Amino acid sequence: MNKTELISAVAKDAGLSKAQAGLAVDAFTDSITKALRKGEKVTLIGFGTFGVVQKKAREGRNPKTGKPIKIAAKKVAKFKAGKALADAVKGARK
Repeated sequence: MNKTELISAVAKDAGLSKAQAGLAVDAFTDSITKALRKGEKVTLIGFGTFGVVQKKAREGRNPKTGKPIKIAAKKVAKFKAGKALADAVKGARK
């Protein structure tokens, strides 16, 4: 499912126009992004938790030449599924 399909699904399920659903989806993603930039966690009980983790600097290898390269430390977004979401996905595979 891409963003357009998500907006259509939200519009249908919530009884909104696609324009209203698009604004809602954009506001949702913008709010999560702003919270993560501040270093905050976003927890949606039953769905999951969005957070930021710090990856340490490390040494890797250039796959083309095999020479060692330095990979800088960085922050990355992380998502951990909640129990209800994990159970729903697990049940969908039957």
